Amino acid sequence: MTLVMTTKSKDQAERKPRERIVFSAAQLIRERGVSGTSLRDVVARAEAPWGSLQHYFPGGKDQIVTEALGWAGRFAGRRVHRYLSELDPATPGGLFAAMADQWRTQFCSEGFAAGCPLVAATADVAADSPGLRDAVTSAFEQWLGPVVAALCQLGVPQDRAFPLATLMISSLEGAIVLARARQDVAPLDTVVAELAPLLDSAAAR
Repeated sequence: MTLVMTTKSKDQAERKPRERIVFSAAQLIRERGVSGTSLRDVVARAEAPWGSLQHYFPGGKDQIVTEALGWAGRFAGRRVHRYLSELDPATPGGLFAAMADQWRTQFCSEGFAAGCPLVAATADVAADSPGLRDAVTSAFEQWLGPVVAALCQLGVPQDRAFPLATLMISSLEGAIVLARARQDVAPLDTVVAELAPLLDSAAAR
């Protein structure tokens, strides 16, 4: 997901309270940012006891947000591996199209209310909270690393894989923001159309 997480997970009830709290925090950050996400709302969405906050998260809201961002980064990284395994044909442009299509599908089916939690957190608190800024940076790295590895596997030279992975994620995040602002998935289609040939040409050399 890329970073796409359905708001109402089918297995929500099967998660343990701690996992539900982290997952729910990530969902709320996607919708409201960090400052707009209250602990009461996190607990309510997680359907967890209020006392579980202090038990599992003695560091309070900052700890919950940090763990939610880490979860989001790992989730995005795992999705990259899944996309790679399903590509046919397996090309860098196809990988980027799959990353964008996940967001396209979400916006078309659920609307534009929720975006990427990493972007939301960066815009909301990165300037004022070094700890949360580090958490966002770490989460992006957990997403970027698998993209770099996938590009190398798809034939992109190692010295090109990191800058192209950075370009992919940056372009995708920008397209997500524009799509939400315009209430239109066209920006996602545009970045795929423009970047896919560039990415494929890097693997063809």
